[in-house]
Amino acid sequence: MIFLFFISLAILIYIYLGYPMVVYTASLIRKGGVSKGMYQPHVTILISAYNEEKYIGATIENKLLLNYPRDKIEIIVISDGSDDTTDDIVRSYSERGVRLVRQEPRKGKTSALNMAVSMAHGEILVFSDANSIYDLDALRNLMENFADPSVGYATGKMVYINPDGTAIGDGCSAYMNYENMLRNLETRVGSIVGVDGGIDAVRKFLYLNMKVDQLPDFVLPLMVVEQGYKVVYESRALLKEEALKRSDDEYRMRVRVSLRALWVLWDMRRFLNPAHYGLFSFQLLSHKVLRYLGVVFMIGSYVFNTLILTRSRFLWIPFLLQSLFYGAAITGYALEKKGVKLNVLYIPYYFCLINIAAGHALIKFFRCEKRVLWEPRRG
Repeated sequence: MIFLFFISLAILIYIYLGYPMVVYTASLIRKGGVSKGMYQPHVTILISAYNEEKYIGATIENKLLLNYPRDKIEIIVISDGSDDTTDDIVRSYSERGVRLVRQEPRKGKTSALNMAVSMAHGEILVFSDANSIYDLDALRNLMENFADPSVGYATGKMVYINPDGTAIGDGCSAYMNYENMLRNLETRVGSIVGVDGGIDAVRKFLYLNMKVDQLPDFVLPLMVVEQGYKVVYESRALLKEEALKRSDDEYRMRVRVSLRALWVLWDMRRFLNPAHYGLFSFQLLSHKVLRYLGVVFMIGSYVFNTLILTRSRFLWIPFLLQSLFYGAAITGYALEKKGVKLNVLYIPYYFCLINIAAGHALIKFFRCEKRVLWEPRRG
């Protein structure tokens, strides 16, 4: 029982603290990086949308204003069976070169991208969400990575533009800062294992059609790595999005994304073979597989700690620390429901939320449930 406690606790600590330290150390030994340079190829910006009348106009305007040669930008909006005014808004930009492609019946984002890629003329495909607002220099900065012929895929940095003090908003920001730190380190080593679907780009000839139930933000970068190219992070390519303010909205989104990611890991489990994929297999195991299993080790660490308290008084220390952490998370949840904000609680609160959501997705995965369609992200 003591052994199980220490194993659970050690893995949990490794997931969030040990792995970043390992990647940092590896970056000092194996300096990969990217040979950036001025590079402005013809790009196609693909925007998937379903009932996005609230955001689509602003997103298109944003893409038309980017500091990038206008004659080298093609914009295609794929409407996935929208039944609001999304299509009409997109059509109003047709004279400015924006193309509307409608997918009917509704089949989901992955299917929409598979369909639209064959219509794209750009050398580089750029993927944007319907509510993604780019910094005006984002596209130019992102493209500089493709001056390096070894780079096949590049992703930018998500920044939340409404730090309004709500627990979920602050939690999103803290989580993304942590993820971006990891991506920066992984880029120095070779390839990253996770991207932001709202601002990422791939060489068109590397795009392979995906299964409609797969998460494109996850499976496509893996396909690029399999073809011998690097997937990198560009911190200067800024994406601005609103953070979700309600915990139930954030929770549902995390369950959906985690479930689709679990299916990708299952479909692409060959990447966990270090004999074929070397360091990248280790990264995928540490950054993704163990992360999605985190709630298992959280429960194991706490339960086993409780059962062995009588063995030694020193075992009360991790028990009290865990109790304090989870108590803070519960308190943060309760206060949010009452409309009270206490910023010091947002880290334990959000940490528990994303791990519980991953656990919920794990249950759905073992039940063989899949998600193909999506709902508009609510800010």
